[in-house]
Amino acid sequence: MSQPGRGAVSQILEGLAAGDRTAVSEALNLVDDRRPEQREAALELLDALAQRPTPHTPYRVGITGAPGAGKSSLLNAVVERLRDSVTGIGIIAVDPSSQRSGGALLGDRMRLSGGARESGVFLRSMAARDRLGGLADATQASAAVLSSVFEWVFIETVGIGQSECEVAQLVDTLVFVAQPGAGDTLQFMKAGILELPDLFVVNKSDTGPVAERTRSELQATLGLLGSADEGEWQPPVLLTSARDRQGIDALLEAMAAHQKHARQSGQLEDRRQNGRVNFAVESLARRYGEYGLAQIGGAQAVAQRLAAPSERSAFALVLELGREIESALTRR
Repeated sequence: MSQPGRGAVSQILEGLAAGDRTAVSEALNLVDDRRPEQREAALELLDALAQRPTPHTPYRVGITGAPGAGKSSLLNAVVERLRDSVTGIGIIAVDPSSQRSGGALLGDRMRLSGGARESGVFLRSMAARDRLGGLADATQASAAVLSSVFEWVFIETVGIGQSECEVAQLVDTLVFVAQPGAGDTLQFMKAGILELPDLFVVNKSDTGPVAERTRSELQATLGLLGSADEGEWQPPVLLTSARDRQGIDALLEAMAAHQKHARQSGQLEDRRQNGRVNFAVESLARRYGEYGLAQIGGAQAVAQRLAAPSERSAFALVLELGREIESALTRR
């Protein structure tokens, strides 16, 4: 594929404004393209999206947890409940990578039931590639594309390590899905994972006492981590059954409550700002390395530039700082 010119980027932007799904796919292909020659066009597209007002307030939700917990089934149940009441739903499913092609191993067709797919939900599977955290390099950029079109955006992770740490920086609400009877609570606590989610869900409540016991263990473990200060959010532990469609309304109510709290407390904007900083630092380090970053003062200088009042987006700043690094390296 040749490098998109400004005209092609403008056409994609027009299509996104109209909600055209072909344009959504084209935009996602562009921001997921790892070839250096595509990078500038992708950043220009993302900067334009960041500057453009949307007719809705996008809400991003992360779904994470160990394999086998039923994340995809639970997401399917949530989507089925939401699809008649919201203007649009976009999903990024970060899959294990195929060793042969490097692409997403599971693909779109295994994710949602036929009813959910036919409802107009947009689903994109992305390969985790070599990211052990379970997030593809382009996840932040892809979330920005989907947020420009859809009211709700879900990011479902592979769930094989530190994905909770990374996805927490990309979403407004992080939902951790636990497997009944898996006995992983202590390991999660040691890894610091339990400090990150905003909501905990023990799925497969149809297993009865096993699910109830896992819920009690989670609540007890969260108690050991200390009570939240007054005014802080206290993550609830919910029971759901994706199979029986039980507890889905309670989960949606908890999401709404957390979203309201995060907006009113200012935590939502703080989280989004942290996500912008991490995106900028990682994007520059991935392209230019630590030596390249050092030419502009390192990660701290990038964070300071992003924190300074500006009309420019993080994507525009990455483009600008990249040019500064290349100029500095050329002079050496």
